Amino acid sequence: MTRVRMDLFVSLDGYTSTTARSPENPMGEDWGRLTAAYSATRTFHEHVFGDISGTGTTGIDDSHAAAFFKGVGAEIMGAAMFGLHSFPDDPDWKGWWADQPPFGTPVYILTHSAPRPSIPMQGGTTFHFRNTRIEDVLAEATEAAAGMDVRIGGGVGTAREFLRAGLVDELHLLVAPIVLGRGTRLWDDLAGLDLTHKVTTEVAESGTIHVTFTR
Repeated sequence: MTRVRMDLFVSLDGYTSTTARSPENPMGEDWGRLTAAYSATRTFHEHVFGDISGTGTTGIDDSHAAAFFKGVGAEIMGAAMFGLHSFPDDPDWKGWWADQPPFGTPVYILTHSAPRPSIPMQGGTTFHFRNTRIEDVLAEATEAAAGMDVRIGGGVGTAREFLRAGLVDELHLLVAPIVLGRGTRLWDDLAGLDLTHKVTTEVAESGTIHVTFTR
């Protein structure tokens, strides 16, 4: 059965991104600190950089990174995650991931600029653009996933929409051992997920706390 999954990076004080964004730092200037443990893993090096030399950390962080890439048949993300807010006037923009993105599935972009043509990429990824209810996009993605899971790729605005609508079956938080004190807070007005989902925690060698909510 298809499940809706989400992985998010947060700081100890609950922030998922910072407000100082630019085309050079589309996710905010603290994004590197939030994602340092994940981007250091062997799995990240293999799937994102195409580095099969064995470079990268192993252990708990790498185990969760490997799980991130398994069993996903379709992805949904917001326009900012794709880069449309950073490069709104570039008709040739195809995302941050060069010619072969690491998804290998249909990816549905939520954007008010839709309709616009789909973009097929190398490696099985095709970007589709939708301007409709998230429930309708999820139904389309679920059909495309053909029994595999649908991953909600972010950013935080899209993540909060799906959480508020009660559509997320599994949420994996990577809580970085840092305090930001600024940015966008994940949990404001979203109380109660611990009452509807089972919560497990695991602390990695990096100090990252992996918190998983499972329905």
